[in-house]
Amino acid sequence: MVSAGASRVRSISRVLFVVGLIVGFGHALPSAITVNDTQPDPPAVLFSRQLLAARHLQVGDVVELSGDPSGANPQQFRIAGSYEPMPDPIRVTSERLEARLHLPDLLRLTGDPDNPQDDDSLSAISVKLRRPEDAEAFARDWSARVPAIGVRSSGGGETEHNPFEVLSRFHQAIASLTVITGAVFLLALMVLLADERRETIGTLRLIGLTRARVLAQVLLEGAIIAGAGAIFGVALAALTEGVFNAFFQWRYDTSLIFVRVTPSIAWRSIAVAIPLGMAASVLASWALVRSNTLTLVRR
Repeated sequence: MVSAGASRVRSISRVLFVVGLIVGFGHALPSAITVNDTQPDPPAVLFSRQLLAARHLQVGDVVELSGDPSGANPQQFRIAGSYEPMPDPIRVTSERLEARLHLPDLLRLTGDPDNPQDDDSLSAISVKLRRPEDAEAFARDWSARVPAIGVRSSGGGETEHNPFEVLSRFHQAIASLTVITGAVFLLALMVLLADERRETIGTLRLIGLTRARVLAQVLLEGAIIAGAGAIFGVALAALTEGVFNAFFQWRYDTSLIFVRVTPSIAWRSIAVAIPLGMAASVLASWALVRSNTLTLVRR
């Protein structure tokens, strides 16, 4: 009897041990599932600096993006970093609220689930040539081979397709108008200066200086005045370059360079200003140089 009772006690102990083990594992199981059941990290996305500032976001935040304007079927992305958009004069007045996604993520976000071939279709493709001068020949060749596509050069001189060409011509027109206006203003100043020096020119003629000598002196004075004005203008532009750039970059929230004074621009300005100043001096003093000496001294 004792042996049988001891056997039953050992059996009951084993049963209790197994039950306790199951109960203990049952209490530990939910916590193990909670720790290991982590969601996969969302795909990475880059936001422009302007978009981060406008939406008060930070790197590491999880956001939802949708290819539908209504916001339907959003997908989660994690902001991996920010970037500065490429400066574009054409879009200087528009907010650069942009994002950059990996191509598979972009296709999954904007693809049409009802069209199986939507992920395999392209609307545009850019080709960079080793020899940019062959762009027109390349466009003609591919237009002949594949008539259904349109091929054009992004750096060509066609004004309807190249807004930078229009902008360049606009700048040339403004620069020409500015130079012409400045030349007329300089001519008016030189005429006033020459009229005030009527007696001085007459005295120079009386002491024996020839017309050519007086004219050479006038040319030299005009070159000095024009050169000094050009150097002052270039120095003023160089000093205020940073101020203009800082103001307009703050105004339009862009890294675009609005004003840049290069050595070629400085030398070109001086090369244009000096001949114009000399020409204005000659035109303003020509009548006085050819006048009678006694008339100049009013005798």
